Amino acid sequence: MSIAEWVPGVRAAAEYRPAWLPKDLVAGFVLTTLLVPQGMAYAELAGLPPITGLYTSILCLLAYAVFGPSRILVLGPDSSLGPMIAAVVLPLVVAGGDPARAVALASMLALMVGAMMTLAAVFKLGFVADLLSHPTQLGYINGLALTILIGQLPKLFGFSVDADGLLDETAGFVRGVADGQTVPVALAVGAGGLLVILVLNRWLPKVPAILVAVVAAILVTSLFGLADRGVDVVGTLPQGFPPLTLPSVGWSDLGLLAAGALGITLVSLTDTISTASTFAGRTGQEVRGNQEMIGIGAANLAAGLFQGFPVSTSGSRTAVAFQAGARTQLTGVIGAGTITLLLVLAPGLFRNLPQPMLAAVVIAASLSLADLPGMRRLWRQRRVEFSLSLAAFLGVALLGVLPGIAVAVALSVLNVFRRVWWPYSTELGRPDGVAGYHDVRSYPDGERIPGLVLFRFDAPLIFANARTFREEIRHLAHAEPPPQWIVVAAEPITDIDTTAADMLEDLDEDLNAKGISLVFAEMKDPVRTKIDRYKLTRTIDPAHFFPTVEDAVASFHSQRGK
Repeated sequence: MSIAEWVPGVRAAAEYRPAWLPKDLVAGFVLTTLLVPQGMAYAELAGLPPITGLYTSILCLLAYAVFGPSRILVLGPDSSLGPMIAAVVLPLVVAGGDPARAVALASMLALMVGAMMTLAAVFKLGFVADLLSHPTQLGYINGLALTILIGQLPKLFGFSVDADGLLDETAGFVRGVADGQTVPVALAVGAGGLLVILVLNRWLPKVPAILVAVVAAILVTSLFGLADRGVDVVGTLPQGFPPLTLPSVGWSDLGLLAAGALGITLVSLTDTISTASTFAGRTGQEVRGNQEMIGIGAANLAAGLFQGFPVSTSGSRTAVAFQAGARTQLTGVIGAGTITLLLVLAPGLFRNLPQPMLAAVVIAASLSLADLPGMRRLWRQRRVEFSLSLAAFLGVALLGVLPGIAVAVALSVLNVFRRVWWPYSTELGRPDGVAGYHDVRSYPDGERIPGLVLFRFDAPLIFANARTFREEIRHLAHAEPPPQWIVVAAEPITDIDTTAADMLEDLDEDLNAKGISLVFAEMKDPVRTKIDRYKLTRTIDPAHFFPTVEDAVASFHSQRGK
């Protein structure tokens, strides 16, 4: 591959059109109004100082602009990753521990995610994103949204809760409210900001709702001295840019960090491929999955080296950039540059930003994550997948974020195996007025041929379902009167493994002993080649393989007529 293919930013710079510059500039400034408050809020969601959210935003935007293939995809701190980062970092930091240790752990986590993403790209492992099916992903995200919402309510009400897990946090919040720990002024600021965000997003979507709410909260806090009335504020941010830092963590920390990095990598990859696919269609680009992984990996590596934490694609920020007219990744570069200028020239700009307002920003994000209509659709369309989604939701809600992702993956994989273990199978008949042979469940009046059974098995024939196939055939063989031929319409059978081959050999011998022939029709050439390789034609008559079901039926009639 050429340098331009490995480093798409080189090609983007060479092909850049001056006419795009005004749109990219405007989109970059608009994007900054979202990046700053969300970056700070999501850093706190991850249990980290707000300033780390800005460091992370800057570095990941610059790195993705160089290595990312999409022209408009926006990376950054993400609400879906925040609880996962906190679930990994906070248990390793003792209560009241040094924030610098939390930052170091989060930075090492970002480096691990970056390394995993890069290795996955090198070995072309993008298919792992498919380990999260849509129903389980839906349940996981809904559980995550509820976890975020409950976790932020105490901050919105002006107090804190020392609890672990959704149930404990809910109980702690209820006790805090009942004990009178609510700070009325803090609740007014937070709830008011949340209301502004929700109303503007609903009725005036083109207005930067988060920016309006944050600016209003800062003004109210400054004018009325709310910091002296019990409202926690962010305070003055450190000035300037962090130095290049290799995070230092203990060997004993690496196990939990690696497990967390694996879960974050999977969620980030799934989200990125989904978002990239959505916006690629709008911009006329193709999704390059492996290069996307390199782009995300580079973004995480860059963030991890400058006191940042793991990042992912943001669908909401990408949509803002797209609507603002973004044409290239210069939009992200401008956003990163603008944030850098704020840190260098005006670090005190956000000193009176109330913590309840940051909680409101996170709660608004959690509400946008939740997809209750999607759950209702699953209930109406397919109850089994609704059950999987509900189980994934409960996994996150009851077990926690990291165990929840493991539950979601396990459910997705088990659902695949369930379909392979017990695939759809049916007999075929010939209905009047319709060409060919069809499912007798759909055409119960379809003609069946005496002495002949047409059977269809809709799955690859492998170890997991070999016994199911055998029992189905044996059941057909025990009919009264018994059939002379059992013809397997084998077009849906895309594979036969060695376990299934041994089963077929034994099954054919049993059927032959009863005077019944096992016949195959419409078997695909690659599968037929495996039949020869397994030497199954030692027992199954080579003449009992037909190109079509009609040919098999005609041969049956011909032999019976002799």
